Amino acid sequence: MTAAIEVRDLHAWYGESHILHGVDITVNKGEVVTLLGRNGAGRTTTLRAIMGLTGERRGSIRIHGTETVGQRTHRIAHHGIGYCPEERGIFASLSCEENLMLPPRLRSNGAGMGVDEIYEMFPNLAERRHSQGTRLSGGEQQMLAVARILRTGADVLLLDEISEGLAPVIVQALARMIRTLKARGYTVVMVEQNFRFAAPLADRLYVMEHGKIVESFGASQLHEKLPVLHELLGV
Repeated sequence: MTAAIEVRDLHAWYGESHILHGVDITVNKGEVVTLLGRNGAGRTTTLRAIMGLTGERRGSIRIHGTETVGQRTHRIAHHGIGYCPEERGIFASLSCEENLMLPPRLRSNGAGMGVDEIYEMFPNLAERRHSQGTRLSGGEQQMLAVARILRTGADVLLLDEISEGLAPVIVQALARMIRTLKARGYTVVMVEQNFRFAAPLADRLYVMEHGKIVESFGASQLHEKLPVLHELLGV
């Protein structure tokens, strides 16, 4: 399979703090891959390092075959990758639709979902298109944060704790969204604490501890790995 993301011997720092210690990850095109681990294990830092949002980075990060470890964030994004942080980044003073239209297209070939297509996938956003960002529920803000990436033309999505604090019915809607994106050929990397949400969606799973990958396995091995996951994660 062709890799959308290849991370090799990745080290990353915030100031003097050495957070990632030789991370190796491969994400193939069209896969859903989940990074599991306790808080502070380095999962979010891995996503941020891929996007060039940490301090110093060493090692190799290839996106669609292009080395990006020496590139700035705006150049990395143009390789077709989008990052949805845990805090979502919705502008309170803008309407739902203004937030959606804010980021520029990443590619000149017109790639990216159109507004009508996005509203078909996220009917809640269509209903709230003129509402201010502050008036959207947490679930609607999460949907908007993902939809905004889809409009740019990114085909690789890095999603950080998208189910955090949301009602079960919204979490189910997000699971349907991820399955739809996978069916359309998108590549998704998720950082999740919600094991029950993440595990059924993933093709492959990585477990992180102390800034390193300590386990990696496919979905078919999930059941046999549950004792290890219970020890590492308490799930």
